[in-house]
Amino acid sequence: MSGGQWDPTALPPRPGIYTNFKEAAAAQINGGIRGIVAIPLLTYASTATAKTFYTVASESEAADLFGLANIKSILLALQGGAAEVLVYTMPASPVEQDYVDMREAFDTRQFNVFVFDGESDPVQQAATKTWVERNREEGKHFLVVIGGDATTDADPSQGDARSTLNNDDYIVNVTVGGVIGTETFTSAEYAPWVAGDIAGTPINESITYDQVPLEDVTKRLTNSQINAALAAGSLVFVNDGAKVKVESGITTSKKKIRSIRARQAIATDISRTGADNYIGKLNNNAAGQATLMIAIKAYLETLEAEGVLSAPMVALDPAHASVGDSVFLVISYTETDSMERIFLTINI
Repeated sequence: MSGGQWDPTALPPRPGIYTNFKEAAAAQINGGIRGIVAIPLLTYASTATAKTFYTVASESEAADLFGLANIKSILLALQGGAAEVLVYTMPASPVEQDYVDMREAFDTRQFNVFVFDGESDPVQQAATKTWVERNREEGKHFLVVIGGDATTDADPSQGDARSTLNNDDYIVNVTVGGVIGTETFTSAEYAPWVAGDIAGTPINESITYDQVPLEDVTKRLTNSQINAALAAGSLVFVNDGAKVKVESGITTSKKKIRSIRARQAIATDISRTGADNYIGKLNNNAAGQATLMIAIKAYLETLEAEGVLSAPMVALDPAHASVGDSVFLVISYTETDSMERIFLTINI
């Protein structure tokens, strides 16, 4: 009996059973990297080299590479919940071009949250905002956490003005510093902890009301000042009398960090898997389009099961014809938010 493998472009003439073993063209879309905080480190021991990347996941690794006196920001990011910290070593006495080179270097690496090593330079914050916008347009998604110095921390209106100046879905602005024992942190110095908290929090959870390991804040805000901060898109710490906590997990655009992280994860995961497994490997016909849509829908349904979203839908875009080498899809879902405001009516 004849048999063996078969070529769909040249079917064998003899009767028989012909079998091909083939990997499915469409791979399952899985979640991408989570929990990585990026930091451009300003000072470090001679064991590290300038303008070089290092990945650390523990205090001992960081201390061995950079010296215990130089790793405050790294330790705060890890303490906040980062799985690992992607460190780029800045040259001694960095100039503007060094910051340009740093941002271009990070363009080639994957991470979830970027934060400075305690710096609060408005010029670099403005350049970072431009950098975030460019990366988003190019399909790379990450959050940035910024903060201020002692002077701006003392005046809530200045911190809120920084939020307005850096208004963006992908930027988080911390406007209150903190105290541990005799050590005082500005909001910029404590921003790496916030970056770690964001990176380490699952995308189906919010950082709102997360307890902050501070003994107190550098400035206790009044109720009206807290309301003004939230209206400006500022992330503030409050002392509720028992502990210090994050008042609300929002970006400077006043969007929920949870919502933005979910959007970033969906865009990144689908794009990454599409580039690896779909582009150039599926025919742009009804069968290929269905395969792609089924894979995306299945991925969204895993996020639905995890409480990230609900009612996912994937369909061909009726406004654009999917012909040639182009496929146009419409993806929709309802974002699931955390329970953050509870209103009680007590009938007596």
